[in-house]
Amino acid sequence: MLKRLDWYIIKKYLGTYIFSIILIISISVIFDLTEKIDNFFENDAPWQAIIFDYYLNFIPFFTNLFTPLFAFISVIFFTSKLANNSEIIAILAGGVSFNRLLRPYFISATLIGLFSFFLSGYIIPPSNKIRLAFEDQYISRFTSEVARNVQFEIEKGTIVYFERFEEKSKKGHHFSMEKFNGKTLVSRMTAENIEWDSLNHWTLNDYTIRTFNGMYEHIVQGNQIDSVIYMDPADFFVTAKNSSEMRNPELRRYLNKQKERGMGNVQAFEDEYYKRFAMPLSALILTLIGVSLSSRKVRGGMGLNIGVGIALSALYILFTTLSSSFAVNGSMSPLLAVWLPNILFLGVGLFLYYKAPK
Repeated sequence: MLKRLDWYIIKKYLGTYIFSIILIISISVIFDLTEKIDNFFENDAPWQAIIFDYYLNFIPFFTNLFTPLFAFISVIFFTSKLANNSEIIAILAGGVSFNRLLRPYFISATLIGLFSFFLSGYIIPPSNKIRLAFEDQYISRFTSEVARNVQFEIEKGTIVYFERFEEKSKKGHHFSMEKFNGKTLVSRMTAENIEWDSLNHWTLNDYTIRTFNGMYEHIVQGNQIDSVIYMDPADFFVTAKNSSEMRNPELRRYLNKQKERGMGNVQAFEDEYYKRFAMPLSALILTLIGVSLSSRKVRGGMGLNIGVGIALSALYILFTTLSSSFAVNGSMSPLLAVWLPNILFLGVGLFLYYKAPK
């Protein structure tokens, strides 16, 4: 059962977190509006779309982005205040152990972590589709319409390649499709261009089909042929930006599908997927660091603790950014890259916990 002390700390923690998040989001909206208002006017963006399509979906995205940082700062702020008022000393002197004191902190951090997980995995992806579509239309006005050097496996043993595919015309150029039986090439079909007609239905122009049977080769050539090929033009234009538009189950299915098809450049999608599990847990780790660091009463008040807390926050953001860059560039496993900052800061948290006044 939760005691009065638990409710006191939970209310302090969650209250400070909510207040700080509302404050930083309000400031972010004002700065963002100031920066983009010229684009809105130049591209004739309607105010209804600005409010409901952009800023209404801007808020959950940045709320989740700032959650670990401001959960940490909230802990530092109100715990330093408790320590400065000698409340922590009174609690420990009253027979409450430091481990028992941590319970309401971890309950609060768990609630914040679950909130972050639910936001990033299920609420933000559909809202990102609307927000990013608005940005493409009224702010950046840039979408890729040509995919180059597309190669992947459409089914086991069947590999297709485009030198170039144009989204607008649904037409690909210098197409080839190779079928293998194990490591043996069975057939190879090439075409100067290939055009998408409907679901899995393609038209090949100026085609050549080579069928191999041991030392023998059978060649068929023609001007045009219709064929059923199990691929969709939408798959050629999926970029790293689209990873933030997929809910957790969709993202997991996409990763499995792309790996089965031999598609490269999925590191950004793996990075996004693993982050959705690592970031909620970071709230617990940063809470442990915050309580252990700020529970000691220091000369000069809470300023020192807040300064150290901001420095640690900056280091955490730096480590997270660097590890994400390594993951996207393929220099490090995305799983290790995403979890490495949490592992390092868990070590910092355990050290500070060991040094904290008990």
